Amino acid sequence: MGNVWSLLLAEQVIWQMFRRRVNAWRTGTLGLPPWPFGGPFGQWRRQSRPTLYCYSPSVLPAPPDWPSSEHVTGYWLFDTPPGWEPPHELAEFLAVQGPPVVYVGFGSMLTDDPARRYELVRDALSKAGVRGVLLGDPGVTPSDELVHVVPGVPHSWLFPRMAAVVHHGGASTVGAGLTAGVPTVVCPHFLDQPFWGSLVHGLGVGPRPIPAPELTARNLAGAIVRAVNDQDMRGRAERLGQRLRAESGIETACDIVERSLDPTRSRVALTS
Repeated sequence: MGNVWSLLLAEQVIWQMFRRRVNAWRTGTLGLPPWPFGGPFGQWRRQSRPTLYCYSPSVLPAPPDWPSSEHVTGYWLFDTPPGWEPPHELAEFLAVQGPPVVYVGFGSMLTDDPARRYELVRDALSKAGVRGVLLGDPGVTPSDELVHVVPGVPHSWLFPRMAAVVHHGGASTVGAGLTAGVPTVVCPHFLDQPFWGSLVHGLGVGPRPIPAPELTARNLAGAIVRAVNDQDMRGRAERLGQRLRAESGIETACDIVERSLDPTRSRVALTS
């Protein structure tokens, strides 16, 4: 029962954050009436509308008591854009023969002291004996032989070239790292990030997560060393990555949506 109430509470918290924006889009762009204050969720459940969860069943299978309208599709990940090439400086950094390279990026998770966070990461990389590709602003944080700062690079291109990835544990970034088949170090900040960090650790494809308030150069270095050098962990990450790359979450999701819009296809699917 606690799970049900926590779902309803989280649902409303997220809905109220985005309600005005979503309803403005519905009325202004789609020409549809706004959804009510409490959202459309109760109506959806009564009508058994499909609900899509864009993570992999290989990572977290659907519970056996879920209704048939709930679908775990696999990750919805972007491919590297056609014709995209890495910046010359990044390609040169990765081509250098030397210590392994680790990605470090905390997405949209802001810190009160970006300079301190940068020095912490830099110190951790040095202690771990690795180099790093760091998500940041190259105009503010210069690159050198230890750290190469990038404003953004497609995960699908970069992550498979890393010895490990370090990030905040957002669901999509977790999916990108696991799909690349490399160990993941999660430093969760809030919301669902601690859950994904614990799941990564439970799967044996990453060390124990380090909550952001507890992050130090020493414990981050220790986690990176384990992620880079633990061969059992690396093997599990590689095998999980192979399974995830064989899935097609976007195609599965599209197929479910099309069946829900086409009663004929739904009947065929149910009788086949």
